[in-house]
Amino acid sequence: MSNKTILATCYAVNPYKGSEDGMGWHFVYQMARFNKVIAITRENNRQAIEKYMAEHPDSVYDNITYLYFDLPYWMRFWKKGGRGAMLYYTMWQKGIVSFIKKQDITFDIVHNVNFHNDWTPSYLWKLNKPMVWGPIGHHPLIPAQYLKPYSIKYFIKDRATWLVKKAFWNGSFALKKTVQKADHILCMNSGVERALNLKNKSFSIQPSVATEDFSPTAIEPKTNFHVISVGRFVPLKGFDLTLLSFIQFLKQLSEADKQQCKLTLVGSGPEKDFYKKIIADHQVAPYVEIIEWIDRSALMKLYEKSAVFLFPSHEGAGMVVAEALSFGLPVVCIKNEGPGEFINASCGFAVAPSNYEQTILALQESLSLLHADKELLHKMSDAARTHYRENFTWNSRGEHLKNTYNKL
Repeated sequence: MSNKTILATCYAVNPYKGSEDGMGWHFVYQMARFNKVIAITRENNRQAIEKYMAEHPDSVYDNITYLYFDLPYWMRFWKKGGRGAMLYYTMWQKGIVSFIKKQDITFDIVHNVNFHNDWTPSYLWKLNKPMVWGPIGHHPLIPAQYLKPYSIKYFIKDRATWLVKKAFWNGSFALKKTVQKADHILCMNSGVERALNLKNKSFSIQPSVATEDFSPTAIEPKTNFHVISVGRFVPLKGFDLTLLSFIQFLKQLSEADKQQCKLTLVGSGPEKDFYKKIIADHQVAPYVEIIEWIDRSALMKLYEKSAVFLFPSHEGAGMVVAEALSFGLPVVCIKNEGPGEFINASCGFAVAPSNYEQTILALQESLSLLHADKELLHKMSDAARTHYRENFTWNSRGEHLKNTYNKL
């Protein structure tokens, strides 16, 4: 029996997409498992939402009402794709309050679902209802040593973005008001608590990323040693570390052992040529493949065939980590506020940040250990599945939301 009505604002909702958009869709669905939901999103998401609902009938949809809101054309004509998205999002958040007041709707709780960052204010508190904010994430600075191999523009952009965030954290009245007025804050990682100084607030820390369970129930022991990594080819994702640690790992092997090993990078982006050059310079083309974006079902097949997920990313999130765990892949990453907080020692290796060469060495050692010890690999593989089931299913997110609303 649904007992409350949640008014949720979700800037990005698209059941056909991954990351932010897919997350928006799943969050609304999970809320609706236990409560009525009025979800407000942008007009450009309508087609995908209605198409998906028609193709995948589900009784949970009876609890969901979607409303569509956009600012007038003169306030958004300048927005092109990702360009200007943050500014438009802020204006959209502001405009939505009067839109809601004009609708004749009753609701018990307001929930600002996405964009997932800890420096853009929400204005839903103006509706004078109990308010949930998040999941919001904290993206730390990329440590300088990991930006060295790249063009200086990335360093400048990363540091400039940080200054903008600091200006909001320290000087935005609207942001302070959001923190003050939120009855509960859902944090994606531990960095949020520090950045927003939440010590006297009601908040919970739980990775917001989750994924559907595509994988077979039993994990077969792997005969090969296929390593996979997935993401955009930008410095944030650390693919240079992925490649160089795998190359270092190959060097330790006999010719016969090398034949069993392979690294697959799935993605595309501005640094693709740089990564191709690393592959060519080290003459490892027979052991490394780059696959441009593929559809999700093909990606799932790749996960299924792989043995390890290598992901030395510097971000504060990482949807792909949850996917990899669901297929029983031990994760090798950097100990940070993102992937490093998503795993534990039973199901992967999080190597401490260090200088560039040391990091490559530590990642390589983790790979070598998993390669040399088949029993360890299988044990970690089982633990990865368990960790996924306990922490990264969408239904576990739904339970957490239900408990959060019940406490308000």
